[in-house]
Amino acid sequence: MSYVDGFVLVVANKNLKAYKSLATKASKVWMAHGALAYHELAGEDLDVKFGLPFPKLAKTKAGETVVFSYILYRNRKHRDRVNKKVMADPRIAAMCDPKNTPFDMKRMACGGFETLVEA
Repeated sequence: MSYVDGFVLVVANKNLKAYKSLATKASKVWMAHGALAYHELAGEDLDVKFGLPFPKLAKTKAGETVVFSYILYRNRKHRDRVNKKVMADPRIAAMCDPKNTPFDMKRMACGGFETLVEA
């Protein structure tokens, strides 16, 4: 069974291009240090009629969208090893200035998830 770090964040539509650039750079760092997969997905069909729609959950404003992202690992131990290397990588440090990101870090939700079902 695999392990996933998952993220939900809000990005202004005008910043999606800059966010994609940042995420592309970050993906290379995670993959270089052993992540199995790295995905960044911009909200497209979020006006759902059931459950709690992501925009409501994330409290998006006009001109913003939700980005859902996840990084795949073999297991929690593998995730911890990869993330330790990633956080020590100077490429990541250069990207982590909270005053200079294309999204609001205070509105980001994240966590590690153990797989329950894998098909």
